Amino acid sequence: MPHSLSPSSKAMPPSAIPEGEPAAPAIPSGQPADEDVTMADAVTVDVDMGSETVADDNTDAPVPAKIEPPEVKLEDLFAGVNSDDDDEEFPSSHNLPDKTSPSSPGSPSSPSDGGPSLQGSNPALMRTFYQRLFPWRYLFQWLNHSPTPTDDFKHREFAFTLQNDAYLRYQAFVSSDTFVYPVLHHLPYANPKFRLRKDVLRLMPSRFEIGPVYSANPRDRKTFRSSTAFRPLSKELCFDIDLTDYDDVRTCCDKANICNKCWQFITMAVKVVDVALRDDFGFKHILWVYSGRRGAHAWVCDKKARTMDDIKRKAIAGYLEVVRGGAQSGKKVNVRRPLHPHLTRSLDILKNHFQEDVLEAQDPWKSPEQADKLLQLLPDRELADALRKKWDSSPGRASTSKWADIDTIAKTSASKNLDPKVLLDAKQDVVLEYTYPRLDIEVSKKLNHLLKSPFVVHPGTGRVCVPIDTRLLEEFNPLNVPTVQGLIQEIDTWTEPEEAPAHPSQQDWEKTSLKPYIEYFRGFVVALMKDERDVKVKREREEQADSLDF
Repeated sequence: MPHSLSPSSKAMPPSAIPEGEPAAPAIPSGQPADEDVTMADAVTVDVDMGSETVADDNTDAPVPAKIEPPEVKLEDLFAGVNSDDDDEEFPSSHNLPDKTSPSSPGSPSSPSDGGPSLQGSNPALMRTFYQRLFPWRYLFQWLNHSPTPTDDFKHREFAFTLQNDAYLRYQAFVSSDTFVYPVLHHLPYANPKFRLRKDVLRLMPSRFEIGPVYSANPRDRKTFRSSTAFRPLSKELCFDIDLTDYDDVRTCCDKANICNKCWQFITMAVKVVDVALRDDFGFKHILWVYSGRRGAHAWVCDKKARTMDDIKRKAIAGYLEVVRGGAQSGKKVNVRRPLHPHLTRSLDILKNHFQEDVLEAQDPWKSPEQADKLLQLLPDRELADALRKKWDSSPGRASTSKWADIDTIAKTSASKNLDPKVLLDAKQDVVLEYTYPRLDIEVSKKLNHLLKSPFVVHPGTGRVCVPIDTRLLEEFNPLNVPTVQGLIQEIDTWTEPEEAPAHPSQQDWEKTSLKPYIEYFRGFVVALMKDERDVKVKREREEQADSLDF
């Protein structure tokens, strides 16, 4: 049966649309929307939803014919950080919509154990979250790379996954004919961050994704006859790490379930990938984000990373890919000797994790079947047979002991022809197979690949996709990440401290456990924009010097 958009996603009446904006086409209920709306299990196509036809709170405000943008300095950009959403529909003193049964922000060890599942699908909770807690300003500044709006935001693709699983691609916000600079806060509907916010509130997607910056507005792509006229120009270099790819080595959980034990695989991966991107490629602005359930995403935001073509992206992904093959594959690590410096450094990072987080915490070779997998990775059959005989005589022998047995048995001349160097190489390969990052390289190889936005709510767990501060990586616990329902409760129960009264413009997110994550994100954005400005100023000075060089 064909799916239709929810009533909230229908076109707004002409009277509710700001002057000069096109009306969004209505999609009849119960009828297919031609090629514009697709289901998740179908071929993905795109949609023109009139992203700028947003019914605004100030629909009677006139649109100025032309406004010259005032000069904006970076140091002034965050002067109003406490006025992120000055057109709040729900001030903090107002009552919130009715909520489902209360629960604490904490979560059980896995989503299937009665955790905050489906909180991210509650329309009332989601509307309140996007109205009052989502950091729209910083998201805009992160993607725009400048105090004044640029094509980096105006030509950026967004994609929405609606509650009925319809997938809307090629959404874009702000067109040149109605554009007003964001410093003019008295016209909130003209601000690009408000446009995105309004469309999210209108459509109430279960999540939205961020794509590349195109050579033109994505909504206008069908007006170009040549495919080269509309093409992706830039996007952050992204990496995706998912714990389901570790199901053959983690013993505590499987599939979508996670716990603190298996989260250590993500911790290892972040350490290895982050240092490689910084030390080997010189990248500086790397944002790690919790995926909301069982993984982490990396956004490399340096300009030289954003402008890389598919060939360079594929090369970097290949450089970082070491573990190859699925769960049913045999030996997954086959690296040349001598080891590349990146792998030598990775082993130094991973060796302690292998002992504590794999051998001790996971006990990966406890059963005879699991132990056989280890024996298959050893280079000598006689050694493997001797180890199998020893382990069969000691049922339940711990993996830490079995790992030590390899060297012990090898020294007893169980195999006269075994080269100690070959055995050392094999053991290093085992360590890499059980600890090295397992990347979904398809996410990294293509410029036009979309990835879930930071700070959206995972629809299955209710957890917010918060940034991960790599300085506190060991302390990050995905089970303690704020949930949408917990955040709403925190606002409800917040009381103003008597010794330090709140600032009149204090935002709701500052009253919740979301505060440290948004503050970290804000600091990341400030540093990124400062570097972008410094590079621009340096280039302008060099050009000016060249023009004076006779």
